[in-house]
Amino acid sequence: MTQSKSSSGLKALAGLLGVALIGVAAYTVTLYKDKQDTTQKLTEQKELVIDELNSLKSDYDKAIADADAADEELIEARGRIEKYIDSVKSMKADISVLWKYRNQVNVLKKEREVLLAQNDSLRRSNSLISFQRDSTMVELTKQVVFSDSLVEQNTQLAKVVEIGATLSLSRLAVDAVIERSSGKLVSTQRSSRTDKLKVCFTIASNKIALAGDKQFYIQITGPSGAIMGAKAEATTEDKTITYSMLSNFYFENTALDVCEYLSKSSAGFTGGNYEIKIFDTKLNELGSTKFSLK
Repeated sequence: MTQSKSSSGLKALAGLLGVALIGVAAYTVTLYKDKQDTTQKLTEQKELVIDELNSLKSDYDKAIADADAADEELIEARGRIEKYIDSVKSMKADISVLWKYRNQVNVLKKEREVLLAQNDSLRRSNSLISFQRDSTMVELTKQVVFSDSLVEQNTQLAKVVEIGATLSLSRLAVDAVIERSSGKLVSTQRSSRTDKLKVCFTIASNKIALAGDKQFYIQITGPSGAIMGAKAEATTEDKTITYSMLSNFYFENTALDVCEYLSKSSAGFTGGNYEIKIFDTKLNELGSTKFSLK
């Protein structure tokens, strides 16, 4: 009977141990499951922090790309965020560390709002300055075009005035003359009797030309084709002529008659055709005529 009671006690103890083992196993499974759940949640929170940091970095990337010039504050802020992203990726999931980074994300968000607001204000200011500059350039361009137009008009007007101020001839005549001992001049057509060639011209009145001393060049070409008289040269930038004599006179804007004389050389005058041309000081030809001697 005593043995029967011992056997019953052992069985009861074994039953209790079995129940305890089952309880411990169940508790262990529960703890393991809770740990897995906690690790997964920490990992998810870690990924959320990384996503938020990447979003902040993306905002800075866009702001820096849109900026007209490099903004050191934006670049520095983006650099700090890149370091935080690397730190969070490499860290082990830990609730206290995650809370620290999540708080830092909130600080970075506020900093982003301030920096981006400043950058946006600066961009608007730069846009206004650019608009004002462009408007100024448009106005300056208009002024330049207007000034160029005025210069062109003044240049054209100056040319018109210059042309209008150029003296012109209303008459040109040549006569061969004999000079008497009394000084009286008598016309002739015979070369052997000619003492001088008398070249007379009338300068037309001109109210635009400046009054004052003037000078014309007279060119006389003989029958041989040679220039007679002084055979001196007059030159401008693009012209050169050989002339026979100078005609100096004072012009007072009204019509003026002028006569000049070319005396015979030792060889005298020969029969044939003569040509006379008158030039102004710019070597513009003002008139020409021909005559013959027998």
